[in-house]
Amino acid sequence: MKEGPDIALLGSLIGDPARANILTALISGKALTPSELAVEANVTVQTTSSHLKKLEMGGLIRQRKQGRHKYFTLADDEVGSVLEAMMGLAAKNGHTRIRTGPKDPALRKSRVCYNHLAGEMGVLMLDSLISQKFIIDDETGLDLTDTGTAFLKSIDIDPSQLSRTRRPICKSCLDWSARRSHLAGTLGTELLNKFYEMGWAKREEGSRIVAFSRAGDTQFKALFPN
Repeated sequence: MKEGPDIALLGSLIGDPARANILTALISGKALTPSELAVEANVTVQTTSSHLKKLEMGGLIRQRKQGRHKYFTLADDEVGSVLEAMMGLAAKNGHTRIRTGPKDPALRKSRVCYNHLAGEMGVLMLDSLISQKFIIDDETGLDLTDTGTAFLKSIDIDPSQLSRTRRPICKSCLDWSARRSHLAGTLGTELLNKFYEMGWAKREEGSRIVAFSRAGDTQFKALFPN
């Protein structure tokens, strides 16, 4: 028997079409019910429950209860990053399931990846943070600098709050459409929430699209210049 992590198990969990549809739906970051996920998976609720049990046992999703209702989300942002990277690999090799639709340009421009900003604007933001030396990118990964800490304070983000969980503050996530990295981690989440709070952008209903207003787009690009 071979030793080490069992990637075949993860592959079998993600590789089933219905389960892949469930995971793709959950990458939006929203908590969804079994009935909602059954629609996404195009299978019965009973079959969906079986798939959800396997995904939960495999550590890819988690459930929470609210009253008599069950809701499911991805287990953590690491699962989201893996799915985003796999989507990029699939796109790179031409493995697409649907034709390009009218929403595709908007998805490529800016979308949510579990809990942070992805797409062209997510990549632009990380590039700008690095070029302004707010974040350094070396062999150990991404790290927030002292200058970056001062920058966060200037836009009313408390840097001390970013390290209160086990999640990394800064983490690169391979963007499926740009095929370059955008910013994940607690900082990526906090910045996206800040854009919502300031009214620069909002989530489109029933979609991963993050729609920036004209003013929000202008302010975003002023804060994160090329």
